[in-house]
Amino acid sequence: MLEATHLAAMEDLPALVAAHARLLGCSDTVIYATDLQQLLLVPLPGQLGPSGEPLEPMRIDSTMAGRAFRVVEIVQAKTVPAGDGRRLWVPLLDGTERVGVLGATVSAYDELVEWRVKQLASLVAVLMISKRPHSDSFARLVRARPMTLSAEVMWTLLPPGTFASDDVVVSAALEPAYEMGGDAYDYAVDGSLLHLALFDAMGHDTSAGLTASVAMGSCRHNRRLGMELPAISEAVDAAIKEHFTGRFATGILACLDLRTGQLSWVNRGHHPPLVIRGGQCVTTLESAPIPDPPMGFGLGISTGLLRYQLQRGDRLLFYTDGIIEAQSPDGETFGLERFVDFVIRQEADGVSAPETLRRLIQAILRHQSGRLQDDATVLTVEWRSERRHQLTM
Repeated sequence: MLEATHLAAMEDLPALVAAHARLLGCSDTVIYATDLQQLLLVPLPGQLGPSGEPLEPMRIDSTMAGRAFRVVEIVQAKTVPAGDGRRLWVPLLDGTERVGVLGATVSAYDELVEWRVKQLASLVAVLMISKRPHSDSFARLVRARPMTLSAEVMWTLLPPGTFASDDVVVSAALEPAYEMGGDAYDYAVDGSLLHLALFDAMGHDTSAGLTASVAMGSCRHNRRLGMELPAISEAVDAAIKEHFTGRFATGILACLDLRTGQLSWVNRGHHPPLVIRGGQCVTTLESAPIPDPPMGFGLGISTGLLRYQLQRGDRLLFYTDGIIEAQSPDGETFGLERFVDFVIRQEADGVSAPETLRRLIQAILRHQSGRLQDDATVLTVEWRSERRHQLTM
């Protein structure tokens, strides 16, 4: 199948997967991708149902296929009409990024079948990821409505919303997905170091998006040149000031040593990160005496680099003001306490970090009756516990 897809486009995948899946004893295979907001599972084009009808999208929160996506496990649906088979829904994962789900019917279900369908799903996910960057049909497929120019630019710059290794789990979520303005997040691994950045540019228009884009570009460029965090923040400050008049961005630039748990960061006028440990918020990483000024004014920095020692299992929360300042129609803000409590409760229930953020964004949207007044972005980083670290080695 891998060899057959070297010259295939995204539209060719369903037929190729179906043909090769039959060799494993899987029939009636279907491929669904998640939409941009992770509310729906949408079928790849050209797939038909049992009666020859085009497949319809399915809701993630109310279907068996959606359950496989939410809990990241194989879900067995009811026995197929013939009575001699099982309908399986298998999550499609690229690393820890949830790409969608694969549906397949098998005549029997045991450990060998489970292993085979998992391997098939892993390969399908990798193939989808490889075809995704140059497929406009896929980009249209996962969108529920038109996107603003600012959002179009920003989505091409952002890294995937989820990343995990033996040492760390990174998850991010950003809304409004179709009209985002000045929020942006970034992360990258460099050996034993995890680089992190979160920006909130002034305004909610295309200019805000361009400001955030310049901030991200400057941050990446100077980070890859080997600059330290304070110098990178100064370079971002200068880049915004050079290209825009009266524009600025707040932000956090951070680096986590994955061997030791040493966190270093620079706060440029942004909300301080939080540390969750053992089911409670143990500290707010305040800057003393006050954060350094936002980037874009050319005012320089005084506090500079800050440090904090994490413990295994700690989770960092970075966020923009759209999270805690989200207002209900009667003026009630979502608030910091509710935000932290939501994350802690999901963690206590064993919900994964990506699913926690998906649910968080939905809760914030409900709080504001479905429409945000400001960009809302959250980035979580878990330095994995020693037990979980050992289990994955």
